[in-house]
Parts: sequence; C-alpha cells; structure tokens
Amino acid sequence: MKIQLALDRLTIPEAIRLTSLVEPDIDWIEVGTSLIKEFGMESIREIKKVFPHKTILADTKTMDNAKYEAEISFTAGADIITVMGTAPKVTIETCIEIAKIYQKRVMIDLLNTSSEQLKSLLTIEDAIFCLHISKDEQELSGKNEWKNSQILAAYPTSSHTIAAAGGITIDSLPQLLADGIDIAIIGSAITKAVNPSEAARQFKQLARGGVYINE
Repeated sequence: MKIQLALDRLTIPEAIRLTSLVEPDIDWIEVGTSLIKEFGMESIREIKKVFPHKTILADTKTMDNAKYEAEISFTAGADIITVMGTAPKVTIETCIEIAKIYQKRVMIDLLNTSSEQLKSLLTIEDAIFCLHISKDEQELSGKNEWKNSQILAAYPTSSHTIAAAGGITIDSLPQLLADGIDIAIIGSAITKAVNPSEAARQFKQLARGGVYINE
C-alpha cells in the first residue's frame, strides 16, 4: 500500500515544511484542493520544485473545462489530477485523453457517485479510483469509520488501482489494507499530529504489512 500525504488548509511554506519532515515515509504528495483554490498553480509548482522525485497529485476535483484544467495542472508539475466521478462522461474522458498526451495519470473521485455512475466508470481502465468520505460528512457524523461492507459495496471489483480518503487513522488503516486498498490518502492524522514524522513512520510501517505498537 502507498501512502499519499494530503496537504490541505495550509500555506505553501507550511506544506513544504511538513512534507520535509515526513518525506522518507510517504510515497505521493497531494496538493490539496484548498491549496489550489487559495494559491493556484503556484502551489503545484513550488511543491514539485522542492520534491521533484516524488509523485505529485493535484486534487483539482475537475467537474468541467477538463482540457484547460488538466493542461495547466500537468504543465505546473502534477503527475496525477483528480476528476469527479459525477462529472459528465466527456469531462472524465477528456481528462484521460490529456493525461495520455502528457504521459500522466488521472484519479476519479467517487464522492457521492451513484451505483449507476460507478458501473459506467468501471469500464475505464486507465484511471485510479478513489473512495472518499467527505470532510463535511466526517464533521457531521463525528465518525470516520471505514468498514469492509462499505468498501465492497462501493467498489465490487479489484481490477483497478483503488485509493481511499477521508479521516483515515492508524486504527482504520489495517482494515483498508485487508480490503486490498492500494493507496491510503492521509491528511490530518499526519499533518496535525504532535509529531508528524513519527505518525508518518507508523503509517508506513502498517502500510508495508508491519505491526504498529502503541507505546
């Protein structure tokens, strides 16, 4: 399992500082939607400049104007962009086409995607699929529980690369690993930890099949 560090609600210098602390124990760096909305493509450029050897995902959450958003993100340094599963089919297909031109990848965010929409999306073989519990849902319920039945109901096959996002913790990671999730997208459990580097190390240990000992 890969660990994707989600950088949200930070300034660019804060995001770089935090990433520097945990870099050895993460695989991908996500330039979060909040950074892109507040600082634009500069957030992608600056983070790619500091971490050129890392895979950079731009969480654009594209819903429209796919060619434009994909091109400016890839030229800014993104290796992967996100498009919403609820977007028009032509939008998703355009993201995939532009990604191929730039030799990059696309992650389809399944937030609020219906079973019918998912059925259609599963025909796309070149994308990463992301199961997502939204921030608003987490705050409303006060729970970030990832359950086996929830994952299997949302994603009934294992033929694609699957990511999971939304309040993932040390306690919930083993279930995701058991369910075959390929990428764990982790934000505040690392970025808001008292010791981010130690938190990242613990996540990496679990993600690689190790045992986490809570001391």
